[in-house]
Amino acid sequence: MERVLFGDNQFFAVNHLSDERSRAQAVRFKDNQAIIDVLDSVQELDIHTFMCTTHDRIAQLCDHIRQHPEQYKKFKMYPCMPYAHKYANAVTELGIMGTLKAYLPGNILSVASKGGLAFIKKDFIAMMELLVDAEMKMFQGINTPVIFLQNVVVDLLLGLGMYDIFAGYADYIKKKYDAEPGFITMNMCKMVDVCESLGIKNPIICTSINKIGFRMSGSNAMYETYLEEKEFRPVAMQVLAAGALKPEEAIDYVCRFPRIESILFGASSRNHIQQTKELIDRYSVN
Repeated sequence: MERVLFGDNQFFAVNHLSDERSRAQAVRFKDNQAIIDVLDSVQELDIHTFMCTTHDRIAQLCDHIRQHPEQYKKFKMYPCMPYAHKYANAVTELGIMGTLKAYLPGNILSVASKGGLAFIKKDFIAMMELLVDAEMKMFQGINTPVIFLQNVVVDLLLGLGMYDIFAGYADYIKKKYDAEPGFITMNMCKMVDVCESLGIKNPIICTSINKIGFRMSGSNAMYETYLEEKEFRPVAMQVLAAGALKPEEAIDYVCRFPRIESILFGASSRNHIQQTKELIDRYSVN
């Protein structure tokens, strides 16, 4: 994985510290061209990996990328699924069957046998595979070397003890998409232990890592122990603690742990993107 990953929260009005900032971002990025302009700036700053949800508008960005293959020949996307709000809104508007028709790949009748059997047998692995295929449809023809399972699902499954789905997900991503499976969680230590128990070797785990423990389940001391002793590939997110930390202080902290393979951040201005990239480059060398 690349050292620096660019995220999409700012494009879809997600800000964990300020509702006012969220509203401002929603207005600024209401048109796709505004997002494309930022992604083009990101590439100019030598960042070529975009870690994104499966928001409906991402499908439109994928269309743009496919239409300009030369411009985006180095560009990679790390899909993060499922985008829970998309399904919740669809069920409200379309009902359960309408949502299935809208999002399952292909004609609903062509997957009815597999889907129906999954419901009857409560075969969650089969349903997971169908939903992964539905989410990945928008990324056809685009380089997606890592595919993440979102924390809304990961942490729910951790709480329910349904660990076999993680193994099924990892196997399916490798076999069907020739990609590496990743897991986003707010409970890094628990997820590392579960992956170890399942035989998922050196897993890619994206999690909040920051100096003040923002959205981290467990103490900083516990996280630091795992980062120093356990075998996994951490991706640090929310390193700035939603703006509560100064960039230099925040980047200095996460770069103290050599095992952290990548750092994920989102920003809406070229200056902020450049500043963060330069700090990561500087402290990674040190």
